[in-house]
Amino acid sequence: MDFELPPDDDPRRAEVREWLAAHPHPTDRQLAESGYVAPHWPKPYGLDADPIHQLIIDDELKRAGVRRPSNQIGIGWAGPTLLHAGTQAQKDRYLLPLLAAEEIWCQLFSEPDAGSDLANLSTRAERDGDVYVVNGQKIWTSFGHIAQFGILIARTNPDAPKHKGISYFICPMDLPGIEVRPIVEMTGAHTFNEVFFTDVRIPAENLVGEENEGWSLAKVTLGNERVSLSGGGALWGLGPTAADLLELIRSGGGLTDPVLRQRAAMVHVESEILRLIRLRTVTAAIKGEPPGPEASVRKVLADEHGQHVMALAKDLCGAEGMLSEGDALGGQAGFWHYGFLFSQALTIGGGTGDVQRNIIAERVLGLPHDVDVEAGMTWAEARAAASDAR
Repeated sequence: MDFELPPDDDPRRAEVREWLAAHPHPTDRQLAESGYVAPHWPKPYGLDADPIHQLIIDDELKRAGVRRPSNQIGIGWAGPTLLHAGTQAQKDRYLLPLLAAEEIWCQLFSEPDAGSDLANLSTRAERDGDVYVVNGQKIWTSFGHIAQFGILIARTNPDAPKHKGISYFICPMDLPGIEVRPIVEMTGAHTFNEVFFTDVRIPAENLVGEENEGWSLAKVTLGNERVSLSGGGALWGLGPTAADLLELIRSGGGLTDPVLRQRAAMVHVESEILRLIRLRTVTAAIKGEPPGPEASVRKVLADEHGQHVMALAKDLCGAEGMLSEGDALGGQAGFWHYGFLFSQALTIGGGTGDVQRNIIAERVLGLPHDVDVEAGMTWAEARAAASDAR
């Protein structure tokens, strides 16, 4: 890593500080209109900020105790895709409310029958005049129960190869025919949902990009990740970090058990490796270079690291670890209990660890691709062949 953040007298810092002095308690809308929510986005939604400028803004907002609006899927995934392929009317309608978290978004991608092969989705969208009629089912839809809009991929041409007959839509979640059913996790929380579509009529103007070319946009959505220097929590960037756990251990007098002590050392090592990977990725971005192999392995390492942190925390609670609440680790153990249960999903959500390893093997190490038994088939032919095989 060969960069340092600019000093306090950098004019870009002064500009952010002047704005914060004029807006000591900015609203989410003010932050969005200023360009500080997603400064790397083009104007007028962002500031066309390069990576160093982004990090300066992050640093100054953190110093001032200002938090950006929370709309993870909208800001992180839907917004960049609309910037990439949306019409000007779509950008004008959706981007500022999305940045200000005035309208929450969800992602309608995964399906129960598609498994880990997202391109094998079967939800259909059939053109009927100036609308598309959608029928099918989605699953693991985070925030679907509170979202105003969703990014939806659906099959518009079953007689094309599976990657070629998919289209990408903006889906208002209050349309007639949409049913959202909660999936309550073993943590007791309700984040995920399954969503059913029965003759849902989506306006044709909500098509993003070209019909049947939605798979390329889905890859834009899934591949979007903003450059950030934040350490991030152990649960997909949320929650406590390994450093938080180690500080609790130190404040409690350290560890005498050699096995637990070694596990604590290992989560520290993992945390440092992930920090250095993040910094290498930022360095590459600053130089204008594409991400190297380190970006490909980060998800696998981070997901397993989160599980290691939470499992160690649970074990350090001792017998009280069997309880959802208790006086352990120098305080209430409730969140560690939640984190332990939630962490089981880390190596599944967003692409399983096994699938990620296949991607690394093929695209980073150059190992041969798995044999594709569906090569040359349309989606309908592949589905018929799979049905006959059963």
